Amino acid sequence: PVFNAPYSNTRSVAELVISEIIMLARRVPDHIRNTHSGIWNKISKNCFEVRGKTIGIVGYGHIGSQVSVLAEAMGMKVIYYDIQTVLPLGNATPVSSYEELLKNSDFISFHVPETPQTMNLYGKKEIEVTKKGAYMINLSRGKVVDLEALAKAIQSGHIAGAGIDVFPEEPESNNDPFLTPMQNLPNVILTPHIGGSTEEAQRNIGSEVASKLLKFINNGSTTFSVNFPNLEITPLPGGQYRILNVHKNQPGFLKDINSMVSAIGANISSQHLGTSAEIGYLSMVIDKSVGDELKEKIEKHPFSIKTRILY
Repeated sequence: PVFNAPYSNTRSVAELVISEIIMLARRVPDHIRNTHSGIWNKISKNCFEVRGKTIGIVGYGHIGSQVSVLAEAMGMKVIYYDIQTVLPLGNATPVSSYEELLKNSDFISFHVPETPQTMNLYGKKEIEVTKKGAYMINLSRGKVVDLEALAKAIQSGHIAGAGIDVFPEEPESNNDPFLTPMQNLPNVILTPHIGGSTEEAQRNIGSEVASKLLKFINNGSTTFSVNFPNLEITPLPGGQYRILNVHKNQPGFLKDINSMVSAIGANISSQHLGTSAEIGYLSMVIDKSVGDELKEKIEKHPFSIKTRILY
């Protein structure tokens, strides 16, 4: 199995969101560009504190909730929308609809996965509903936001600024060219998908993935595997034995394995099965030593791919 580390870059992404909120509110992108061009334009018009402003978080998972905590610590009012019922942290308040969030937020931050449902989640229709003068930040997935529609909204002044770290099409390497309709627009921050690119996050990713690999080796757990059925498997009880099997996801396999175990007189203490489109993953704890004979029988099954026995 291949593992990912979904929590390792949480803080890094959340910190970048908070920094972009402040920079957009103070129009720092415009001031940076002007100052580098030799233009001294010291103004306070359309520059705001973030204290007392409302941030709407779309997707209140591990990153969205961390943004919530940091934003509230700066004195912001936090509202959020999630398709799941999620316990709010601090004084964050869930809203009943996505539209309600768009209408009432000064800052909108997206923290959702890429799914068919989140494709162009923020487009022309949603922009029209959005509170005039709001700021939009996307550090989640590139296809969540319709950048053509967002660029027009910034040019018209309906959206006051944006921070974009992810794009529908991204270069494969640092040497490839990059184009987006968001380039050269006022009060826009563009970054090359660096939300989780900190030394701390990369160190955490290495540690977390290594830990998951060890759990897989030691007890067969596949939690957070990206290409395998996810099974959270507890350590093996003393005096018992665990059979782990990867097989083709075909009907009848589990019945055949149970028959093989029954034939040797073993009792099944626990059994977990997870399946994906093509792969099945079985964990079975039995109370009798089985040696290599049962393993060989299982591996000869036409649907079996790989078998391990843990003692």
